[in-house]
Amino acid sequence: MPEKRDYYEVLGVEKGASTEDIKNSYRKLAIKYHPDKNPGDKSAEAKFKEATEAYEVLKDPEKRKKYDQFGHAAFGAGGFHGGGAGFSGYGDFDISDALRAFMNDFGGDSFFSEFFGMGGRRRGGGGGQAERGNDLQVRVALDLAEISAGASKKIKYRRFEHCPACKGAGGEGVRTCSACGGSGQVRRVSQSLFGQMINVTECGRCNGRGKVVANACKSCSGEGRARTEATISVNIPAGVAEGNYIPLRGQGDVGPRSGPSGDLIVLIEEKPHEFFERHGRDLVCELDIEVPQAVLGDTVVLPTLDGRVKLSIAPGTQSESVLRLREKGLPEVNNPRYRGDILVKVHVETPDRLSAEEKELYQKLLDMRNRKSAPEEGIFRKARHWFNGRE
Repeated sequence: MPEKRDYYEVLGVEKGASTEDIKNSYRKLAIKYHPDKNPGDKSAEAKFKEATEAYEVLKDPEKRKKYDQFGHAAFGAGGFHGGGAGFSGYGDFDISDALRAFMNDFGGDSFFSEFFGMGGRRRGGGGGQAERGNDLQVRVALDLAEISAGASKKIKYRRFEHCPACKGAGGEGVRTCSACGGSGQVRRVSQSLFGQMINVTECGRCNGRGKVVANACKSCSGEGRARTEATISVNIPAGVAEGNYIPLRGQGDVGPRSGPSGDLIVLIEEKPHEFFERHGRDLVCELDIEVPQAVLGDTVVLPTLDGRVKLSIAPGTQSESVLRLREKGLPEVNNPRYRGDILVKVHVETPDRLSAEEKELYQKLLDMRNRKSAPEEGIFRKARHWFNGRE
């Protein structure tokens, strides 16, 4: 395994850099190497994960202090392990953790405008081209059963669509703007000490569209669009996680006067589960068992996302033991053949109320155990050996 690079080196900042400098540097790297901008590029994916791992440590004052003092050793032999919001407590910090961390900090409107190169009042490329509509966001909450199997959801939301009165034209008498000649730009020439200077600005008469409307539509005031309610179906693949998103191209606001539409960004949220807690692809739950079950072993029926299964408890199972049901967890997104496990943490319950018969049985058991081994050999054995080792 290659040696981990210094986190400050990864982000390209000095050791004494401010939190804001660290955030800005990470943001640039994350947008540059994000998997959605580099589909199939494993090198870019590795750099994105590396930058996110470094940022998750250096943005946190306590983690940064530990890292400055102990380096990567502060977080175990394998480097940083998931322990922050939304991260798995099992295994190394992986790409799903990195994507979730990135979306937790940079999932707002300003991010989508910068990341997708889209957003509000923008041109399609050059002067005079139609304005593109805004990108929109909706959130879809899924339970673990839907995440396990994948889901199809109908989403209702409000967006700008073509005005039904003017069909998106904005009115009657659409003609080329005389102020800019249809370019959407106005050039102004001025003289300075250094010679002639040309300043290019957006045309104020047509607002850069290159077209003007003689008689504006009264229904939309010349915008060419009206806000309506839309319904769309979206297929969500199995294995998604909190913070994942699905871009639906052209399903956002339509642009003014028949301009192209923006996108709809579907953000994934997870509903809490009454029994399981998610850790990456693994599901963790807790199970209470009685003393006789722990001592003698037993078989119990455990609910899973796919139905009930039998779980074998071995004789002599200790409290806080973790039992594993392989491949009963969540699938890997876009690769459902690979599934996580269910991890069952066992708690042995000590009864605090006993019947007379139960007390008699436990007393007999205690007497039998005491006859088999002296108290010193049982209770104090480890302590005695520890003291002997210090002599």
